[in-house]
Formats: sequence, C-alpha cells, structure tokens
Amino acid sequence: MSPDPTSQQLDEETPLLHSEGNAPAKKPQTPLPWLISPFAPQLIRDIGITHGDEALVSFYVGVLHSLFFATEALTIFHWSRLSDYIGRKPVLLIGLFGLSLSMFCFGLSKTFWSLVISRCLNGALNGNIGVMKSMAAEMTDPTNMARAWAFLPLAWSTGTTLGPLIGGGLARPADRFPTIFGGSEFLKKYPYFLPCAVPATVSALTWIVVFLYLKETTTPQINISQLLPWKKRKIVPSPALETPPVSSSIRDKPVPIRALFVRPVLIATGATPLLPLLISHFALYNPCSMLLPYRLGIVNGVMQPLVFATLHDIMGAKNLWLFALMCALPMIGAFPALNTLARFSGVVQSVWYLVGLQLLLTSFMNFAYGIAFMYIAAASPNPASMGATNGFAQVIVSVMRAVGPAAANSAFSISIERQYLGGNLVYCVMAGMVCMAIGVGILLPRMMWSN
Repeated sequence: MSPDPTSQQLDEETPLLHSEGNAPAKKPQTPLPWLISPFAPQLIRDIGITHGDEALVSFYVGVLHSLFFATEALTIFHWSRLSDYIGRKPVLLIGLFGLSLSMFCFGLSKTFWSLVISRCLNGALNGNIGVMKSMAAEMTDPTNMARAWAFLPLAWSTGTTLGPLIGGGLARPADRFPTIFGGSEFLKKYPYFLPCAVPATVSALTWIVVFLYLKETTTPQINISQLLPWKKRKIVPSPALETPPVSSSIRDKPVPIRALFVRPVLIATGATPLLPLLISHFALYNPCSMLLPYRLGIVNGVMQPLVFATLHDIMGAKNLWLFALMCALPMIGAFPALNTLARFSGVVQSVWYLVGLQLLLTSFMNFAYGIAFMYIAAASPNPASMGATNGFAQVIVSVMRAVGPAAANSAFSISIERQYLGGNLVYCVMAGMVCMAIGVGILLPRMMWSN
C-alpha cells in the first residue's frame, strides 16, 4: 500500500531502503553527511548565511565541498612542478603547514566568508598529493612499486573512516559533553573548533616528523633561498671545459611544460579523470551512502595491501586496469537490480548481500587508481620532471572531484524526473564512462614506459 503523501515528506534525505514493518521512528535522526565534516550543515545554519532557508543549506555546503578541489586544481600543478626544482620535502612541509593552519582557521570561523577563505587556503596550499605520489615513485623501482602503491590507500581509508567519527563526535562538545567541556567559554563560542583542532594538530605533529626524519628523494635544481626576493642571486659562469654532458642536461633537468604533452603522458592522464566521476556517482546512488565512508574505507584498507600487489604480479598492470574497470560494470548493474528487488520483495537478506557485493566490486574498481598513477609516473619525460607529470594528472583529478557531485546529482535528477529508460538512463551513462575508460586503457602498453 502506498503511503499517504501528506503524512510523509520525501526529499534527498529520505532513505531508499526502509526497515521491515515500516514502523514509524520515535525520534528523527540527523543525517551525517561526509567529505568536509559531519557538522558542515549545522555550521552553515549557525552562521546565519541562509537566513533560515533550509533549501540553501545544501547549496552552501556544496560550495565548501567544491572550493577545496577548485583551488587545489589551480595550484597543484605549480606546487608539483616547484618540487622538481627545490625538492619534494620543502613543498611537503608547506602543504602540511597550510593544512594545519587552514583547519585551525576553519574551526575559528564565525562567518561564511571566513569559511570560504579557510577552505581556499586549504586547497591552495595542498601540494602534498602530487608530491607524495612522486616520492613513492622515486623510492621504488618496477620490482616493488606495486607493493608501495598498495599501502598508499591506507591513508585515504584511515581518513574516510576516522574523519567522520572525529567530526561528528567532537562537534559542539560543550553541549554533548557538559561534564567535561561545559565550563569552557571558548568551546561555547567556537563549538566546531575541537573537531578541526584534532586533524590540525595531527598535521602539525606530522610536520615535525617529516622535518626531522623524511629524506629527500630527488636532487634539487636550485636552493630554496634563491627564490626569496631579498636574496641576491650570484651567477657564477661555468668554464667552457666543464660543460655537462648531454645526458645530464636532458635527464637531470625538468622539461618545459610543453614537453609534458606527449603521447605517454596524455594516455596515462586520460585514463584517470573518469574514476573520480564514477566514485561520485556511486557515493550518491548507493542506498547506504551515509555509511559509505566507513564501509568503503574499511574494505579498501583491507583489500589494497592484501590483494593489489599480488594481482598486479599475476595479471600485469594493463590487465589489472582492465579487470578493475570490468568490475565497475556489474557494480553499476546492481543499482537497478537493487531497486527492482527491493520494490517487489522488500528489504530481504538478498538485498544486503547485493549491497555488500557492490562494495566489494567498488573496492576492486579502486585498484585502477594505483595502476593509473603507476603509469603516470612511468610516463614522465625524465626523472627530474616526475613532480610536474604527477601534478598535471592531479589537476584533472581535482577538476573531476570538484564537478563530480554536481554532475552526479544532475544526471540522477534528469533521469528520474523525465523517466528516460524508466529512470535508468543515468546507469547507462555510468556504463558509457566505464567503456570510455576501458577504451583508453587498451591504449596503455603491456610493459610500462621507461623514463
């Protein structure tokens, strides 16, 4: 029997799968959105930018989501290229400092524009992603690179698992834990400072560890002091007899930007952008989307170190790329199957088995990330241009992550509202993106390029 439309409000927070019996909830539960932090919607309400209009809350939260990736896309290439000249470690330290500073500023923000500045600062100073991938490539060789890349997703998995717990558990501590924080006027005035201070402090401690113990993985081309405007550069001409050999001038110096637009780099980077779009669609359409960060983070954290390197050694990089993308097709097909099964049979046990299979297939699909960035590192014109090559690829990924949620929402809304293919057109679009990624993957060489 269909519910009375006047007794139930359907919106984007209405769960797609209901518990058996359809018993009314005694108390409505507040949804816990993820990415920036679980408290972002309430923070937007508290600062008063919406003037009580709930329809604007999601808009302003979306702006905060996208600002980080937008500013990152504008600056990540320059940070990565800078690391080719001054070394990886200085850029990594700047990124950690920027992350810590921006998170402290975010927790102290009382206006929407201060939130915007904090998020922009976070993205603009976040040169770490491309630099870390460059360092991973420089620390390894073709015999052990897959094992190194298998452990890199642990950082993402840890963040997506613990981040929402910290943000949701420590927001408004004076209200939630009055016996501990009730006497703190500071936390009453800044109720979201504590969940921001935790990652900011972790970043500050990481800065100290990196400064003391991390070794540089590349040879800096210039001293960082030469970039300071108040330092006078001393130019010492080299004697004619000491002209470096041709191999040194080519392999040991970063190439011009135009030299990055070569076939290996374009093929490797062209295979990457569709992955963030697919993840954005999956995160939106999955019926357990509120639990997705925890479930997917845990599954990835287990699967990548245990399985990725072994499959890479057995199948090879290209075949593992194709296998990972092939897993995306049944993952997409599970969406209409879940819809049909839940409508005709209710929330039976087989529905949850299918949801679990979807999460497993998505974890296999994420293997394509590691393969893609292994190819990108191998496509670098020379070892001295590793940072610029990774930065170029990361720009494309950041742009896709900035527009991905909006694109996923629009595709889903149009498909449902206009009932294209019975509302299933969006899944055909997702399958088309997978086929495009597979087509680009076919162009990848069986043996990686040698830079």
